[in-house]
Amino acid sequence: MKLVITIIHDRDKNRISEALLKNNFKFTKLASTGGFLREGNITFLIGVEENRLEELMDVIRESCKTREQYANFMPPDAAPIGVFMPGPVKVEVGGAVVFILNTDRVERF
Repeated sequence: MKLVITIIHDRDKNRISEALLKNNFKFTKLASTGGFLREGNITFLIGVEENRLEELMDVIRESCKTREQYANFMPPDAAPIGVFMPGPVKVEVGGAVVFILNTDRVERF
């Protein structure tokens, strides 16, 4: 058995939730916040048998695509008067970060 911890962008949560349910994967969702852009993320905890791991990875891969968006890194009220204010910067967001952990024992009560 594996524990798959998947961190995705908040905008992808509905798409991946539906795909996981459609493919009979059980999961728990936790709200989280990213450190880089300080935007909402969702962390999925998914228990999966080893023989279904690649199937799960395919579902995650298909549901969470990267995309570009513009972000401001310095709020206007944080800069002293007369300081150069850089314009929005194009950054890549979305996709998924996946951690796969071995699980020695699982209990359900």
